[in-house]
Amino acid sequence: MNGIISNLISCVIPLVVLSLVVCSEARFLLVNAPGDGFVQSKGTEFVLNGSPFLFNGFNSYWMMNVAADPNQRSKVSNVFRDASSVGLTVCRTWAFNDGGNQYLQLSPGIYNENMFQALDFVVAEAKKYGVRLILSLVNNYNDFGGRPQYVQWAKSSGVPVNNDDDFYTNPVIKGYYKNHVKRVLTRVNTITGIAYMNEPTIMAWELINEPRCQVDYSGKTINAWVQEMAPYVKSIDNKHLLELGLEGFYGDSSPDRKQYNPGFQVGTDFVTNNLIKEIDFATIHAYADNWQVLLTITTSQNLFD
Repeated sequence: MNGIISNLISCVIPLVVLSLVVCSEARFLLVNAPGDGFVQSKGTEFVLNGSPFLFNGFNSYWMMNVAADPNQRSKVSNVFRDASSVGLTVCRTWAFNDGGNQYLQLSPGIYNENMFQALDFVVAEAKKYGVRLILSLVNNYNDFGGRPQYVQWAKSSGVPVNNDDDFYTNPVIKGYYKNHVKRVLTRVNTITGIAYMNEPTIMAWELINEPRCQVDYSGKTINAWVQEMAPYVKSIDNKHLLELGLEGFYGDSSPDRKQYNPGFQVGTDFVTNNLIKEIDFATIHAYADNWQVLLTITTSQNLFD
């Protein structure tokens, strides 16, 4: 891991916002230029075509789902157009929807081509407006299926499972996930004709949105999973950056820093998990208001224990 921390949060000091917007607008001129390259990491910087790549970014998880309705696709186009006009040049969005309504993956290995074409549209529109994408490959939560859906698929197939944390350890479930990774990375866009793994518009892959593990708070279970999945992604696609999708909680490798966690553990280790060599940059997801409520409740409970 190259020590880069990218939290894509807009709430930064005005001077930094100004400098990033200026640099992002400059990058916009390069996005669709002939011979354009992939965003890479070098030391503690992102680089593009040999120059520092600075950006403001935003999160719009819903892009693919909205694009699935041809009558609503203008909303996706409008977001990318408006974002690029104000210097927002990186967007994080989902490349998954497991089971349920508007599924991308109905069951392991069974895909909805219409939904895949919606994701094709998202990538193509991002390219058109000079916005880079961070594509997340699965959810930790049951929204859009996620980790619980993978475990349920295995259970329905007669695989003995104990709980949702088997996602990280069960070989059958890990196989489901690897199949999805391969299917997405090797997907050939029906609009641009470019395979996702060869598309410079995609800035990075995210292994999982906010991984958590309740049966092992040390972070070792998730660490072992990342040690398996990160090299797998890179074995298919070594052009793109890769990040894990962590919220930023300290674990057992930094006991003196665990005091800065918001009153609870989630089974990750921010330092150790990001030191895996195939992970190119770190992420932090900050929910200060929610965490403060939980911290207050935890503190109050401790007073009466």
